[in-house]
Amino acid sequence: MTIGLIGKKIGMTRKFIDSGISIPVTVLFIEKGRIIDVIKKEQRGYDAIRVGFGKIKNSKLTKQMRGVFSKKTTEPKKFLKEFRVDNISEFKEGNEIGLELFKDQKFVDVTARTLGKGFAGVMKRYNFSGGKASHGVSVSHRAHGSTGQNQDPGKVFKGKKMAGHMGDKMRTIQNLEIIESEQESGLIFIKGSVPGSKNSYVLIQKPAKKIINKTTFEKTNTIVTKVDKKVSQADLQKTKKD
Repeated sequence: MTIGLIGKKIGMTRKFIDSGISIPVTVLFIEKGRIIDVIKKEQRGYDAIRVGFGKIKNSKLTKQMRGVFSKKTTEPKKFLKEFRVDNISEFKEGNEIGLELFKDQKFVDVTARTLGKGFAGVMKRYNFSGGKASHGVSVSHRAHGSTGQNQDPGKVFKGKKMAGHMGDKMRTIQNLEIIESEQESGLIFIKGSVPGSKNSYVLIQKPAKKIINKTTFEKTNTIVTKVDKKVSQADLQKTKKD
């Protein structure tokens, strides 16, 4: 697991780039995280850091957590997240981690809890086509149909696609593009949608996969250069004819 940051989803908007293209973006607000604890290999068998994010009142903490923060002489944090690291000597207790973590990154992975949809039928949950809408069907237009087999095996197998609770699960969207980041205001603009509702918390990490994809800016630049070449060639042909 790579080091990440926890941020709050503010909502969606759009950004215009120089070429005039409109890009849909999700705005995330990120507060700096503080390193609460440095865990060495001798203690647990691996090197890691524990980072605290967000503010919380002291009265809302349990006695155990109050003791933890009082020993560390830091203000209480709402979330504690552990990240494994390769070089533990780079990190010190009390140091802060912010958006500078993604300074050279073009893409990130975002993890959050999806919107809860409640109890949903198979047509909404799994995109089943449903029964016929006209002849030969009574009160079974949106039913999933038969779920079992014969007397043998005489049961419904686990994992069968049926109606049930939809959404409200932790999901990771990989390789989302960073359009812009403002370190002073703590805002990061990520292309496309991100799981979760407004004001929900998301975990942003460096991409787990190696990415060869071009960014939106690189794609638009190549298109603009191609168009400019075509225009210049057309102008040359006109001048030759004249």
